Parts: sequence; structure tokens; C-alpha cells
Amino acid sequence: MYSVQRGFSEISENFDKTIIPTLEEYIRIPNSSPSFNGGKYDEPETEQVIELFSAWVKNANIPNLSLEVRRLPQRTPLMFMEIPASADYEGSDCVLMYGHLDKQPPFEGWHDGTGPYTPVIKEGRLYGRGGADDGYAIFGSVEALRALQSQNIPHSRVLILIEACEESGSPDLPAHLDSLVQEGKVKDVSLVVCLDSGAGSYDAFYLTASIRGMFMITLTVQTLTEGVHSGGAGNICADSFRVIRHLLSSIEDEKTGQMIPELQVELPHYRLEQNKHTCAILGERIYDGFPLVNGIPMETNLETLALNRGWRASLTVTGIDGLPAIAKAGNVLRPQTSVKLSIRLPPTYDHTKAFEVIKKKFEAALPPYARMELTPPVTAKGWDAPASEPWLEEALNRSAAAMFPGSKPGFIFEGGSIPFLGMLQDMFPAAQFCVTGVLGPHSNAHGPNEFLDIEYCKRVVGCVAAVVAGHGLRAKTAGNLGRENEPQLGAAEARVEGAKEDKLVHQKMAFH
Repeated sequence: MYSVQRGFSEISENFDKTIIPTLEEYIRIPNSSPSFNGGKYDEPETEQVIELFSAWVKNANIPNLSLEVRRLPQRTPLMFMEIPASADYEGSDCVLMYGHLDKQPPFEGWHDGTGPYTPVIKEGRLYGRGGADDGYAIFGSVEALRALQSQNIPHSRVLILIEACEESGSPDLPAHLDSLVQEGKVKDVSLVVCLDSGAGSYDAFYLTASIRGMFMITLTVQTLTEGVHSGGAGNICADSFRVIRHLLSSIEDEKTGQMIPELQVELPHYRLEQNKHTCAILGERIYDGFPLVNGIPMETNLETLALNRGWRASLTVTGIDGLPAIAKAGNVLRPQTSVKLSIRLPPTYDHTKAFEVIKKKFEAALPPYARMELTPPVTAKGWDAPASEPWLEEALNRSAAAMFPGSKPGFIFEGGSIPFLGMLQDMFPAAQFCVTGVLGPHSNAHGPNEFLDIEYCKRVVGCVAAVVAGHGLRAKTAGNLGRENEPQLGAAEARVEGAKEDKLVHQKMAFH
């Protein structure tokens, strides 16, 4: 039997002794992802991080752990660790654990005394770029395994992948995975653990149940061959920005933010039930973790708000070219405007169809006096988790109750994208998934003042260790995970009437 509390005590001690100091060193290194460093795949800052992490792994002294830094031509490196199955484990399957080491850009607006590359601990939170997204993942994965071994819990072969281009959309990961599969190093994956997601609060354990897909494209509208006086040309020549507004209105309602039905999907019934459960846990915390200027979200119904974030398409203009700074803007009708569009797609939406849908809408709306250009899109498929098997559900319930007394796991419909998950589900459709993370309210992963809540991180890793223990014990001691003086829970609230039928619908939707 695995003691969640004993495992947590060991995890907490190791965090304080070696992990937090190593994370502080990691934060000091400006290892931006390739999309933000000019496309470099071999930058020295990445090598610094690999050396730092490798040294920590070596000093962790995990028996029989092997570490390989894999390199492919014109690709970012991949840290690959393998721990063989324990002698008493029955089976040839394996657990695959995932994280990344690359970072988002520094951004502006950090609090006084903090900065993207200046680690500072305030009120139990470690501030700095990359600590929560996703520097802790390699340490959490190794510590979870150490906790099992210290209690002689059987475990399958464990693989740990730490990539260096996740913040760029993981363009290099498929090549690395293909190489590992061809070499026979990644096979028979029955459990995927991903430590790169969010949390609804810091007082409960959360599972990411789905992740939206992503579609990015640059739209350019031209109405003139050169700039002209706005007084003389206005109402004769069209303003390119106005045309862009018109085109965007063909795919989005500018009053509500809702996008056209052609970019939406039907929501599975059991996800609606999970959404009710999580909204009941969080209440207004669903939105009050965001820095809303007036404290008012776009929608007042909490369940609708959560579904809008996780299961409905949304549009954001993330960049604009062709507009001069206000201080340098003269009375000129500019020749063209370009906008970078980031469109989030529902988890089960076929991302390969989005370009044709959007292109047709723009072409139909384009007036004859304007010219339009679209760059080739960058897309990533969404992901919808398979239904949890009984052993996983029990492990999740018990670990959550032990780490966060009196609570049950919440379900997060993540609005962002983790392309890795869709790749793995396609490769190993029978695998179970435990996707979680520490990015809770105000943690602000891509913005200023990113922080890692240290205590919460320890407890999440404690839950992950219990999940991997449940995986190892599932054949021998089903229903006997860590019962000694630890809270027990029944079936998850997400199980409702008709769940079996919904599961079939879900499985069909996930691959179309």
C-alpha cells in the first residue's frame, strides 16, 4: 500500500533542500523558446538549462535512471530519462511523464523587486519566468518516482520527456517522438502524466479534462499603394483597418465575442456535468483570478463562462503592423494593415478544417476595393481526455482527499493548447491521462509576475506520485491504494446517468 502522506513529506523535504534552489538558478537563465529568440534551435541558454537539470538528476541518485540528451538536425534538444520497471511489476507497459524547459519572453510590468530573471520568494511564492511554466516538471516527475521507490511500491517502466520548444507549439517534438518510437524506446504507453497545465485554485487538486486547439494566422488588408492625406482621401479611399474590422465580424460577433457555428462543436453531456461540479467548487474564482479592469467578466453565468473558455472557439488579435505610434501618427490614410490572429478551437474540432472555413468567410466579406492576403496558418489540434478507468479514478480521489482534506478533484477545461497531448493520444489511444499543473489564479505564466506557489506545487506532486503508485498497484491490489488513516472517497461526481453512452460519443468526436 502506498502512503500518500509519507510520500508528500519526502517530496516536501526534497523541494526545500535542492529543488527550489535549482529552480532559482533556472529562473536566472533567459532561455526563450525558438519563436521568441529568432528561431535558434541551439542557443547556449538552453544548453545551460540542460546542464543544470542534468546535474540535479544525477545528484538525485535514482537507482538505474538513465538520462540522454537527444539531438536531431535543425531541432531543439530533448531530455529523455528512463527508469526500468521494478522487479515486482507485472507487465511490459510504461508511464510517460512530460514537461518542458523553454520559456516565454520576459514581458513588462513586473512588480518592484521582481523580474523575469530575478528569482524572489514572497509569501511562499517563487517569482520569475519559467518556474511554474514549466521548470518544476522535471523535478516533480523524478520526485514522484522517488516517493514510490522509498516505499517499495511496484512501478512500470517510467519515461520522462522534457522538451525545449513547447512555447513555440512543439514543432520539434513529433520528430523526437518518431525517433524514440522507431528505436523502441517509447512503446506500450498506458499512462501519460503531463505537468504543464492549470489549476482553478490553490486549495484543491485539478485535472485538465480537455484542451482547446489553436489556429494562428496573419491577415493583411491593402486599400492603397501608398499613404495619402486622410482629409483629401477620406470617404473616397477605404481605411484598411475598417476593412479588417468588417472581415473579423464575419467570423465573430464583436458584441459578445461568440464565433460562428462552423467553428463550434456539440458539447458532450458528461463534460457539462463535470463543469457544474467545478463551478460549484470555484464560484466566482473562475474569473476573479484575471486582472479585469472593472472586475467584470464578459458573461455572468459561471457555467457558461467556464464552457466559453474551454469548449467554445474564441478570437484574439495578438499583434498589429502598419499602425504608427500615436506620437508619430500624422493625418494619413495608411496603405495597409496587418493583424496576427490567434483563434482557439474547441477540443474535438478538426483543426485542419479551420483555414478553409475562415478563408471562405473572409473572401465573401471582402469588398471589391480591397486586397487581402493570408499567411499559411499554424495549427495545433485540441485534446479531450478519455474516461478514467476505476484504478485511476480511485487514485485521483484518494490523493486529492489526502493532500487537500475534504476535497474532490476538480475538472479544468483548459483554454490554451498543449500539442503534445493530441500527439500521444493518436499514438497510444488506449492510454490513460493525468494532466495537471500549478498555474492557478494570478500565476500569470506568460505575463508579468509569473510565480510558483511552492506549497501547492508540493501537494500536486504528492497527488501525481499517488497516481503513478495506483498505476503500479492496479493489477495486484485494486481498491487498496493508501488506505491507512487517509481520507477515502467514493466515485467521482462526474459519473452520471448516461455516461457510458457519452463515452462512446466522446471517443468518436475525439478523432474527427
